[in-house]
Amino acid sequence: MKRHLFALLGMGLLLATASAYAQTVKLKADIPFNFVVGNTTLPSGEYTIRSLTSQALYIDSSGHNPIVFLANTCRSTRPSAQTKLVFARYGDRYFLSEMWMKGNSGGRQLPKSRGKLQVAENEMAQPVVVLAELR
Repeated sequence: MKRHLFALLGMGLLLATASAYAQTVKLKADIPFNFVVGNTTLPSGEYTIRSLTSQALYIDSSGHNPIVFLANTCRSTRPSAQTKLVFARYGDRYFLSEMWMKGNSGGRQLPKSRGKLQVAENEMAQPVVVLAELR
């Protein structure tokens, strides 16, 4: 009986650790255009994105103050073949929309900001993918 209890506890800890690991985001990308995160426009450059909690992330670049933002989890039917950032492009404006880690079918999706909603009323979004690397 004790063996079964310890086995169940061990399995529970293993699953909890795997789940927490799967939700961790830590990536680096060179973004070749100005883009919007939430309500903040950021210049092109090299950025690091890391998770703080299951929903809170921050994006950082040398010379700029880090920005904390919220993202929801999202799912795909198959694991991502690449670590990537997906931007919604409206004309010449780019909005960070999704983040995917190679080998995971779960990603992160940013809620639509007021600015994105206003632009989306008049234009169709074109997805733009920027490859990133795991850190």
